[in-house]
Amino acid sequence: MTTSLLEDQRTVWVVAAISFLLFLIGNLPWQLDDYDQAKQAFTSFEMIKEGHWFYQQTPHERVATKPPLLGWISAGLFGITRSWEVAWRLPSFLAAIALAILLFRVASSAYGSIAGLVALGAFGLNLLSPRLATLVRTDMPLAFVIFLIGLLIWQQIQRQHEWTPRNRVYLFPLLTVSMLIKGPIVYAFLLPGILLFELWRRRHASRHSEIAVEAGQHPRSQMSVSAWSGWWPWVASLAVFLLWVSGGILFQPGFFNEVVMREFLGRFGETIHRPQPLYFYVPHLLHKFAPWSLLIAIATFDLASRRWRIGTAFREMSPDTVWLLCWVLGGLIVMSLIPSKRVDRIFPVIPPVCLLLAAQIGSRWSCSHGSRVPRTVDSDLTSHPPSPGYGEVGRPVAAENCATHIYRWTAGALILAILLTGGYVTWKVITGYRDHRDALAVFGRDVRREAETRHWRYEVVSAKDEGLLLYLQKIHYIEPDRAVAEWNAGNLRALVASTEKARSLMPKLRGATSSQLKMSERTKEQEIGYVLITR
Repeated sequence: MTTSLLEDQRTVWVVAAISFLLFLIGNLPWQLDDYDQAKQAFTSFEMIKEGHWFYQQTPHERVATKPPLLGWISAGLFGITRSWEVAWRLPSFLAAIALAILLFRVASSAYGSIAGLVALGAFGLNLLSPRLATLVRTDMPLAFVIFLIGLLIWQQIQRQHEWTPRNRVYLFPLLTVSMLIKGPIVYAFLLPGILLFELWRRRHASRHSEIAVEAGQHPRSQMSVSAWSGWWPWVASLAVFLLWVSGGILFQPGFFNEVVMREFLGRFGETIHRPQPLYFYVPHLLHKFAPWSLLIAIATFDLASRRWRIGTAFREMSPDTVWLLCWVLGGLIVMSLIPSKRVDRIFPVIPPVCLLLAAQIGSRWSCSHGSRVPRTVDSDLTSHPPSPGYGEVGRPVAAENCATHIYRWTAGALILAILLTGGYVTWKVITGYRDHRDALAVFGRDVRREAETRHWRYEVVSAKDEGLLLYLQKIHYIEPDRAVAEWNAGNLRALVASTEKARSLMPKLRGATSSQLKMSERTKEQEIGYVLITR
């Protein structure tokens, strides 16, 4: 019954529908007051308002540190939809949906329908994906592009196809896009995995040759294809990024200090950005990826209980599974070595983890049904056959019973994931509306509506909240002294200021009154209130 439930097409549709719904509502009520969303949103806003297409500033007029590609996309979407909320959030939302669909199709094609369902559920039903799916950040689009690159390598290895000029041409724009989203961070997620895979491949090349000779086959036919495509796609894409960096250094004041020294080199020190311990990502991933991390732990315990050695496991894994494991471990290790850490930055390892989990489930399906993936009839959760002395567990009946046990755990993990993720997202949305998390966004919309109705010219006095300019659709703050001069000269009809600055401004503004339009009650994280000053 468990197997039939997991294979039922309606289960796939239910999991997909729940995942996409959680993607859509995960950040409601929408606001820009956390996770540096305002900085990312301001780039496209400045492109449209000021025509700064290559280099932008933050709301507080510091140099924007991210490359402009996502800003270009959001600016284009605004031209189509005329809605900033849609333009800012649609790229991440579409990337999340594309990743979920791609994972399902790839896993289903390679490892079977149940594995496809697991990959879909693991990606959509965790605590990270719904959060990032509509967040105004680069994490989800970056994860999508990095996954496409890793998937291209995976396909070459799985199909045993040598790299061709066409494959390298495909790789170049993907690397370039990732560079123009967030810079060379793509190297940290992919190059360590490629290095680990090549070490594994070369170390065991002689063993593959011996097996091939014993089987009467040509030695090369048993050797895995290299994960390394060659230098030029990587170097050419880096050259495009360095061209953007060079232009910023030459023509944008402050670019070198803010982008090169602080944003990039500062990540490797402990003085500019707050450092985190080496193990920071591991417990956070175990928590954020639950209950699927529990399923992986069960698979690992299954290996340990059968007295598998790590060296034996690596030797007997299929090359495509080794690549997935190297991809995940390489990215996790290098990102852990960088002192500056934040949970969302490790998100690009989640899609390959989902595909690796699907490979584990798929291998169990094959061992109980004699299907396509492994090289022998019996296979364990990591897609490799049993070693000598595996014993009675390797027999088909025992394997089928073990597969049934794993499928029960899989069904339980799927149900638990729906309850945990759905409950968490629902709780976040309810508390968000209850605590007026979007109070500043609502205040900004009310001020804009009032100003348009009364044809006011208004300005915003400099404030701490970066999202305030975007809510009021202004490109610059105005300093208090200039605000007083403009007001008393009759050039302004309204001012938006924090309640603290309003107290000192009001006596200096002739004929000024405090409007009834004030910001709603805010949470503890949003202590600053704002008021509209009118004549």
